[in-house]
Amino acid sequence: MRITGGSLLGRRVKVPDGVIRPAMDRMRESIFAVLGDLSGLSFLDLFSGSGIIALEAASRGAAAIDAVEKDPLKRKILLENSSMSPVRISCHFMPVELYIKRAKTPFDLIFCDPPFPYRHKWELIKSISESSLVKNESRILIHRPKGENCPCIPQNMILYDSREYGRSIVDFFKNSCI
Repeated sequence: MRITGGSLLGRRVKVPDGVIRPAMDRMRESIFAVLGDLSGLSFLDLFSGSGIIALEAASRGAAAIDAVEKDPLKRKILLENSSMSPVRISCHFMPVELYIKRAKTPFDLIFCDPPFPYRHKWELIKSISESSLVKNESRILIHRPKGENCPCIPQNMILYDSREYGRSIVDFFKNSCI
């Protein structure tokens, strides 16, 4: 895999062994085009895997980046890939659900890419939207399989965009108070 834009454009990223579903190049390019300029923004990459999304954010100017991954088999590769970032990527090796409960710092952008078989995507979005990770201007993105619809949007959020990429969709949420 390669970084698709920004200061790290074209740099190769290693992929860990085991089950992984890396975000497609076209999808990453499109997501970051929708998000626009990330200069100075904070970015949280949940279910980080190889760290490709965190690196794309760093490459495009995000200033504070956290990556969360629980799979110990991905740890070495995530740390190695993160080391190429022009800004520090703080890596947390724990279940995403635990990170959400413990986190105190809000982020401008939160990208959530759970494994497609993960059954609690919408509960996860709800818990993120109600956590200290979110501030008024925060945006939450979730990557999901195409056939899986959102049963309900969290009360304090609105779905402002949705993009289809082959067999997957990325939904874009923001605070409904904005």
